[in-house]
Amino acid sequence: MKVRQTLKHKISRSEYIYVWGNRSKVELFSILRFTSKMQILLGSILLIFVSACKPAAVDLSAVDEFSKTQQVNWNRTLTDVIVADIFTPPVCSRIYAYSNIAAYEVIAASSQDYPSFAGTLTDLRGIPQPDTTKPHYWPLASMIAFSTTAKPLVYSLEKIEEAETKYLEEIKAFNLSEDMLKNSIDYGRKVGEHIIAWAAKDGYLERTAKPQYVLSDEPGKWKPTPPDYMPAIEPHWNTLRPFILEDAGQFSPDTPTDYSVEKESDFFVGAMEVYDAVTNLDEERTAIAKFWDCNPNISHTKGHLMFYDQKISPGGHWISIAGLAIEKANVGREEGAKIQALTSITLADAFISCWDEKYRSSLIRPETYINKYIDEEWKPLLQTPAFPEHTSGHSVISSAAAVMLTQLLGDDFAFEDTTEMQYGLPSRNFKSFYDAANEAAISRLYGGIHYMPAIEFGVDQGKAVGTYVVEKLKAFQ
Repeated sequence: MKVRQTLKHKISRSEYIYVWGNRSKVELFSILRFTSKMQILLGSILLIFVSACKPAAVDLSAVDEFSKTQQVNWNRTLTDVIVADIFTPPVCSRIYAYSNIAAYEVIAASSQDYPSFAGTLTDLRGIPQPDTTKPHYWPLASMIAFSTTAKPLVYSLEKIEEAETKYLEEIKAFNLSEDMLKNSIDYGRKVGEHIIAWAAKDGYLERTAKPQYVLSDEPGKWKPTPPDYMPAIEPHWNTLRPFILEDAGQFSPDTPTDYSVEKESDFFVGAMEVYDAVTNLDEERTAIAKFWDCNPNISHTKGHLMFYDQKISPGGHWISIAGLAIEKANVGREEGAKIQALTSITLADAFISCWDEKYRSSLIRPETYINKYIDEEWKPLLQTPAFPEHTSGHSVISSAAAVMLTQLLGDDFAFEDTTEMQYGLPSRNFKSFYDAANEAAISRLYGGIHYMPAIEFGVDQGKAVGTYVVEKLKAFQ
């Protein structure tokens, strides 16, 4: 009994229950050894359980590499949605601009090296600031700002939501903490909502309440063109608030050639230049015209059936070029976001400037003039877009974008443009952004879309817009 009394003070009460009674020393020590082994075993199991529950370490280099070109990818996703939704070229430029500005503003809020556009872009004020006492992953917040802004600007917002869901699943695989994920998503939403509120006051909605474009019987004025004879597209686009320009008419180009039907007139000679260019097309010029067609909605009629081909817009093509250049230059994430924001702003203002002139001069298209005064059976290579002739939109926006991209990446930046491959066309190679812009401009003559003055004056107009935007946004380059 003395042994039992001594042992009972060395074991727990629960164990004492088992040894109380007629037990031998051997039995008592066996119980103690079993209890000790159980404690070790339970401790090992607990350690394994705790280790299993502990979040895996975040591989920052891997997630940063993943995030490096996400904005390029998001712009490609947005382009696919825009193409499917069949937006007009000016509207496309607006969607790209606001979405890329939103993404950039998160960069600006997270880095002292990148200033905010607030106070510089017209009427943009008070970007929400993050709570820096909380953890954020800024690339995630930036892309959420992009997607949040894009959704209300498109019709197929569910496609943006699907892309966002997929993106979140991919980034969660890098084991960011729940707090970091939540804070980043919340902040991206706030910035996106702020940009959308700013966009809502740019005159876009108000333009639909303005009178429809009234066709003029005055000789030389624009008329709807075959095959659909569609009404004029975006006749009030010049009423939208520019991003940097002081007003839509700030860089009005030279006026078009005086209209005339006399065969000795400059206007008739200019129309014959278009006629001859299309009539005598070779393989290379045909390829150039088709590569830069960029008509978002080409109609086809077979009997009583009409169907459409959806393609990238001219602005979307240059957003693509910016993405290809970012990938080739292998710039950082922040630099890439800046390049796409600045390019999209330049394109948007170039469209406002171009459309201002289109509906001021409201000039007749080559197709209409040639069919009436030269050859009623003649057709352009490309389908004539449903808006007036002067100036060439491709010439204006391509030249403006080339000015900005050259400023950011250099005047000898050679690249392969693979943009049109998904639409069934081969890639083309260019020595510089100006090389690409000049080809885009002259392609409109080869396609039978524009007279030469619209192309030449359009190039000058685009360069003037691009140079002005570059100067006004010096602090961001």
